[in-house]
Amino acid sequence: MSLTPEQRGNVTLITGVIGADTHIVGNRILSMALEKEGFKVVALGALTPAEDFVKAAIETAADAILVSSLYGQGELDCRGFRDMCIEAGLEDITLYVGGNLVVGKQAWEDVEQRYIAMGFDRAFPPGTRTPDVVAMLDEDLKDKANGAAA
Repeated sequence: MSLTPEQRGNVTLITGVIGADTHIVGNRILSMALEKEGFKVVALGALTPAEDFVKAAIETAADAILVSSLYGQGELDCRGFRDMCIEAGLEDITLYVGGNLVVGKQAWEDVEQRYIAMGFDRAFPPGTRTPDVVAMLDEDLKDKANGAAA
């Protein structure tokens, strides 16, 4: 079930490119698509330290953090991310990660499972379409958008 535009307007998302990665185009397209779908988006841009995602989520009472990484070092940059959120009082925040998350050719199922084990709710491979991300957000955030306790 899709969220209504009113429900999406009550959802705040943090987006950005983590670590030393400067590949901003895909993240900007995603942020603009999410805004067009009615979500409130706080776009942090490129070269964003993990701590800045957490600070922004606290400051905006965000419902989800969407981390992009395209230079293959996401595994290093995202290590401990869920723990950082928990330590900051964001234990219930929804965490997504996507992009070229590892160096070299690896089976996506293996990559995805490593990120899930790191505490991300969903991991998206390169080439994921924005409507797919919107559909997952609708599914994962429906309770929050309806005002249910997290």
